Amino acid sequence: MTVGIDKIGFYTSPYFIDMVDLAHARNEDPKKYLIGIGQKKQAVIPPTQDVVTMAANAAQKILSEGDKEKIDLVIFGTETGVDNSKSAAIYVQSLLGISKQARSFEIKQACYGGTAGVQMAVDHIRLHPESKALVLAADIARYGLNTPGEVTQGGGAVAMVISSNPRILEVEDKRSFHSDNIMDFWRPLYRHDAVVDGHYSNSIYADFFQQTWMDYRQKYHRTIDDFRALTFHLPYTKMGLKALRSIIDQSKHPEAILEQFEASRMYNALVGNLYTGSLYLSLISLLSNSEALNQDDLIGLFSYGSGAQGEFYSGRLSDQFDRSQLKTDMDTILSERSRITIEQYQEMYQTFLPLNEEDKLFDVSSDNSCFVLKGRKENRRIYLTKNGSGDAQSLD
Repeated sequence: MTVGIDKIGFYTSPYFIDMVDLAHARNEDPKKYLIGIGQKKQAVIPPTQDVVTMAANAAQKILSEGDKEKIDLVIFGTETGVDNSKSAAIYVQSLLGISKQARSFEIKQACYGGTAGVQMAVDHIRLHPESKALVLAADIARYGLNTPGEVTQGGGAVAMVISSNPRILEVEDKRSFHSDNIMDFWRPLYRHDAVVDGHYSNSIYADFFQQTWMDYRQKYHRTIDDFRALTFHLPYTKMGLKALRSIIDQSKHPEAILEQFEASRMYNALVGNLYTGSLYLSLISLLSNSEALNQDDLIGLFSYGSGAQGEFYSGRLSDQFDRSQLKTDMDTILSERSRITIEQYQEMYQTFLPLNEEDKLFDVSSDNSCFVLKGRKENRRIYLTKNGSGDAQSLD
């Protein structure tokens, strides 16, 4: 029996800024962002979206009514939680109408939470092959305006159905881990924006990749040429390229490996940083844009979460995989977004629910997503669903 990713869905904001516009506004050479960082566009998340609505919007595109009945595990990986007690998963379970006979909880370990959820779900399905699990990875990356990290912001959500006999990726029981108490990035409870030591975090990322890659090779006696492609957690796309270049000399066919990496970072360069979802957007990008993948091809996945936790694991492309629909859906999502000005971006960036208990409501009329955040009243978040006409109904 094989277990892995059976369905995968994506959602991001309908708004983006162009990195050339941002570079000009910050008096920087655009090449610094386009080449030095490897980013072209950045998603801008409106106040009417949070990780709950983005995850629900990503999942509703892929879930059938049969899936909702068979799902008995909902795991939400995020570092942008909406409550210190109640999990974002409980909200999404309710919004989507998933069976109430399900475990539902949230995982936090920086950008690693989505991978932790995938591995827990895979282990669950191996024990319960008739069940299905829903894994959600959603975040909003914030470093502040006019900061060195501003160019690596972004946001969005990835939703994955984990099942037996998956139609996308069969996850192998081959994994290596590395963890250590590192202060390279953290998000205090009293701040909307992250605190990060950028150069140190880059160094730790590279160290953790080297450690997990070396451990994986030694445990399973594989080399880089056993893999058709390697995918990476991509807070910005140049970061993954640096990691890949550190081992590319081990390959007899480096051009082929680098070509697959280029396919895997196309969408990340257009969306920006998803934190927990970044690795899985990279996987979506590879699956959508590579024309060289074949059934049973081995794909490596490197996951990293600051603080810090790293993991390298592997999966095989299912013989049932069909890239055409996934690519069509992704290209539609990204092409239908609206480019906004830097002034509009800055105003949107500074509009959010305050950290105190103040009530606040947003105008949701311009947000045509299925699920939206209306705001907060009497300490309760208000989520709405929109029908085809744009009218909203409360899902309290």
